[in-house]
Amino acid sequence: MVPLHDNNPTEITPWVNYGLIVANVLVFGYMLMLPPGQLENFFQTFAVVPEQLTASFQSGNPAQLGGESLTLITSQFLHGGFLHLGGNMLFLWVFGNNIEDKLGRMAYLFFYLTCGALAALAQWGVAMQSSIPAVGASGAIAGVLGAYILRFPKARILTLVPLGFFITTFRIPALFFLGFWFFQQFLYGFASLHTTTVETGGVAYWAHAGGFVVGLALGPLLGLLSSKPR
Repeated sequence: MVPLHDNNPTEITPWVNYGLIVANVLVFGYMLMLPPGQLENFFQTFAVVPEQLTASFQSGNPAQLGGESLTLITSQFLHGGFLHLGGNMLFLWVFGNNIEDKLGRMAYLFFYLTCGALAALAQWGVAMQSSIPAVGASGAIAGVLGAYILRFPKARILTLVPLGFFITTFRIPALFFLGFWFFQQFLYGFASLHTTTVETGGVAYWAHAGGFVVGLALGPLLGLLSSKPR
């Protein structure tokens, strides 16, 4: 299922949301220009590598800890391929504008980056010794989805649904669409605990589930449910 449109138009131009999308696309474009060796170094430097983050926590070295902690932010702007980038940006474009409208621009930026950082820590918590770089905006966007389901549970999402050889569309309430999505992430994440790497098909399910929960909790603290105009 792919969300195409929501029925809650924003009252302000979502410049931060647009800026996040542009930043992700520009970083991906830069990555495409890197030769394989430099690209690997780029991931090792700016992605979250769990074993390196674990080592920084254990080192007691503030400089090392600070450098590795920054990857909790920088990794949110890295993607592993066109589909990874496209899927994330589609969800961000559909759902992020409404949340920026309700929180305000600066609060939304703080919310987005915080959700992404804590989501990465959630995935790190179940794979502390993994050497696989973790990248993508999925955790931050999961936080946006958590906020969306809380603020707009009755909004109807126009959704593509394949029926055999045919594709039709349904308008599904956000409560069910996003609720089912979260249930999937939690279920797959729980199943992945029985694997040796806690990686299933390259998808960090615990980052998704963790980001969603952070969005549910952090959104109201930043005024998500307030009726005051921004």
